[in-house]
Amino acid sequence: MSRVKFTTDSAADIPVELQKELDIQVLPFPIAMGDEEYADCVDFTPDQFYEMLLAAPQIPTHAQLNAYTFLELFNGAFEAGYTDLIHTSINAKGSATYQTALQARDMFYHDHPEAQGAFSIELIDSRTYTMAYGWAVVQGARLAAGGASAREAADLIRDWLDHVRVLFAPLDLRFAKKSGRISAAAAFMGEALGLKPVMTFEGGDSKILSKVRGEKNVIASLVDLCRKERRDGTPWLLIRGNNLEQAARLKDACTAALGEGPALEYPIGGVIAINAGPNLVGLIYRT
Repeated sequence: MSRVKFTTDSAADIPVELQKELDIQVLPFPIAMGDEEYADCVDFTPDQFYEMLLAAPQIPTHAQLNAYTFLELFNGAFEAGYTDLIHTSINAKGSATYQTALQARDMFYHDHPEAQGAFSIELIDSRTYTMAYGWAVVQGARLAAGGASAREAADLIRDWLDHVRVLFAPLDLRFAKKSGRISAAAAFMGEALGLKPVMTFEGGDSKILSKVRGEKNVIASLVDLCRKERRDGTPWLLIRGNNLEQAARLKDACTAALGEGPALEYPIGGVIAINAGPNLVGLIYRT
């Protein structure tokens, strides 16, 4: 009888209650803030981190996951009797973590030849961020819990990732400028003119879809794109940071436009907040 383990990293932003419900193991990214190091989404809640982030004299940094972390993961799952492990990783174009996982898998099988044919490790590059891939892991785990095979679950994850669209608008441009998501020149012009970028990821690369003036027009732009692109009858997710007022406006406007509420409303975690800022709103849906 097969036993499938689902794993991912903390940039997937899977809420703790879903992690526990579906037994999804999440590997936390290390976050350095001054002289202190924290484990993303372990040592703080998202809302606590927003306060820490805004109070920090310098924007914190985060490191990739190392090979030792993955070897511990693979060894633990193998020893626990799992037959399959499906790990969905943060965008390989934004982090070396996926390549590290590939190398660790080779190391694991070299050290454990008896695992060949008995324990399958499938590694998936999400090519995206936040619940744009976290939701795929959740759905794969739910499918397997209902009796589906590891192959069926992995195929579901890959199919979602091939069709997912994440839209987000950073409302405080200094974080996106620091991370390189937008250029310093664009950030300067945006701040001067009150322009907010509506952004996405395509093929793993960040892309500015439009620039709109004022936060009210950000909401309208996000909703309009979602209404035009979303596949009918599929779930949509609401991304929020610390701007609860704008998140509520986006939720109401998108619910009215689509005729149904979000399948999930969730806060971004530390890694995403460092790169996009805590003051953002966004949507995730299937095209």
